[in-house]
Amino acid sequence: MNKCNRQRGCKPETEAKYRPAFELYTATDLSIAEICRQRGISVSGFSRYIGTYHRHLMLERNGITCGREEAAAIKMNQRRGQRPETHAKYKEAIVACGSMDYIEYNISQIAREFGLDSTNLSRQLRTHYPEILEFRERARQRLGLDDGLPRGTRPWCKEQYAEAVELLRADRYITAQEAAGRCGVSYSGLKQHLIFYHKELVENRIKIREQAVKQRCKGEITGRGTLHAPTPGIIGKYAEALHLYRTTPLSARKIAKQTGVSVKGFYEYLQTWHKDLVCERKGIPYEEGKPVDWSSVRRYNPATAAKYADAIARLKEGGLTTAKVATEFGLNPECFRQYLKEHEPELHARLGMKTTENGKMVSPKSMEKYKEAIHLYETTSESLKSIARRFGLNDCSLGQFIKRHLPELIERRKLRE
Repeated sequence: MNKCNRQRGCKPETEAKYRPAFELYTATDLSIAEICRQRGISVSGFSRYIGTYHRHLMLERNGITCGREEAAAIKMNQRRGQRPETHAKYKEAIVACGSMDYIEYNISQIAREFGLDSTNLSRQLRTHYPEILEFRERARQRLGLDDGLPRGTRPWCKEQYAEAVELLRADRYITAQEAAGRCGVSYSGLKQHLIFYHKELVENRIKIREQAVKQRCKGEITGRGTLHAPTPGIIGKYAEALHLYRTTPLSARKIAKQTGVSVKGFYEYLQTWHKDLVCERKGIPYEEGKPVDWSSVRRYNPATAAKYADAIARLKEGGLTTAKVATEFGLNPECFRQYLKEHEPELHARLGMKTTENGKMVSPKSMEKYKEAIHLYETTSESLKSIARRFGLNDCSLGQFIKRHLPELIERRKLRE
């Protein structure tokens, strides 16, 4: 039977996706990162798959042997930032450091006892178990075993990292790596210095990041401790397109084609970083951090307004009907009327439209044109097509006029039939 047999709750397509990587995981000692690189799959996805459906194998790799059923209840007891395999490697030595049985031994002697490097064991203690070092210091002093060696940060070390520490205290958006680069110090050295001597700063920054997890507000900190903002490269890529979007009525699609950027990419850039501009174009209220109700109001973008601008100016001069102006400018009359109704209500009302008994707006000329045909439609059972032919009308236009302005006639006719 295949080693990667179907697990309860795991979809067949997921099993098939990770089967080649799983076979490498069981047959070799390669790391998950290396396996995923070879197979071209996501590290986070494969790690989650192993941890969920083959947890006993993950524990076995980290020195914990157990059955498939027992694995779910076993937690990896590593500290933040400590890998499971590192925890397993130093576990016994760290227990010994915290035991009175080894209190006479110094850290180097304990490391040699367990076949470990003393510097690395000291780093593990300082980074993840500082309470053990404090316990040993107090106990050895009480027993008269103090070695007289200096403790705490060295003056030159404190001076070397002082600027970077102050920068991290003052700017919560900057990362330790960025601070090290600005101040010209070693990133790994700064990180160790912070963990050893500025634990409260590290803990505060961790709390800020934890509170910001899953929050995506522009200009605010994220769970990674960085500012949620586009990179300089992305800003430069869409700079010209964004300028046109701000200053012209062109649609986003036309702007993208004109500036040579991806249409989909530009849409995503606007939705992610400039949603306020998108809402402004559509006339929809926008508030940072709150969802936008795109269906609240039907709006036209500036390109549509520009399309009808000349026709509206011509219509305001007077003397022409909406249909004639629409024809003159090559517009769809019905779409033009709908636009006027929504965006130029006063002009729409001045165009000789009258309100019918059912509250519909209708042109007197159109009503006069279809008056006799409508009377026959209302009082006889003659077909609409026959009525239209009798008066020399287009049956589709007559039908649309009745449907748009006198829908109650259609209902009454259905009842009669």
